[in-house]
Amino acid sequence: MQTVAELTVACSKLTLSCQKALARALESETSPNARFALETLLENAQVATEQDLPVCQDTGMAVFFVKLGQDVHIEGGLLQDAIDDGVREGYKEHGYRASVLDPITRVNTKDNTPAIVHISLVLGDKLEITFLPKGFGSENMSKLFMLKPSDGIDGVKNAVVQAVKDAGANHCPPIVVGVGIGGTAEKAMEIAKEQLLREVGEHSGDPTLADMERELLARINALGIGAQGFGGENTALGVHIGKYPTHIAALPVAVNIQCNANRMAKAVL
Repeated sequence: MQTVAELTVACSKLTLSCQKALARALESETSPNARFALETLLENAQVATEQDLPVCQDTGMAVFFVKLGQDVHIEGGLLQDAIDDGVREGYKEHGYRASVLDPITRVNTKDNTPAIVHISLVLGDKLEITFLPKGFGSENMSKLFMLKPSDGIDGVKNAVVQAVKDAGANHCPPIVVGVGIGGTAEKAMEIAKEQLLREVGEHSGDPTLADMERELLARINALGIGAQGFGGENTALGVHIGKYPTHIAALPVAVNIQCNANRMAKAVL
């Protein structure tokens, strides 16, 4: 799919909202070492865009969120195969690293496929494809907490902060923290990752979740991990929380972290 191949150039570009958030972090930062790290990240983003180079050498697994209109009919093969063809073509064209392999044999597929594809059915006759290249310095810091309902909202907040604290600087801060609350184990993880599609720092439309996001951002930044682990006030650029109804006996909380290399692109067909 040519459209998918064109989307992969996002590996060479920070999202505009991420660039603005990094610039705001630089303005507020007082630590000299952290300021140097933030300045370097912004300079790196500019060079990558100008020279069509990866923002980070880890161009990740290719993750896609697809909104498929129920009136759309796909002909000529499977959507997964079309997306994989686009990833294969795009990563080769730009010289991006092939990072995908068999988890047991560790044999590389050599073309960064297969992609991870999340499909949701929606009304209409459009096909919306969002590409999220996910590096694994941050992905490896993912956490799933199957809390007891009695742990309550404080337990949820403490779990999120603990996940970031445990990661130290391994998630390449400053980060965006995606949080999924509710559903089942796998649903919570999907919700958490989907929150990374928001503009960096964009608050939830749910006032309760928005308040949680603000509180957690303050608590996470108070950890003092800072940009690239150099300390300071800017460990995270945003906390994005989503929720879904869950079982009476459950309180799943998933944390999925995006590193400073926040890359994304979208197309509507």
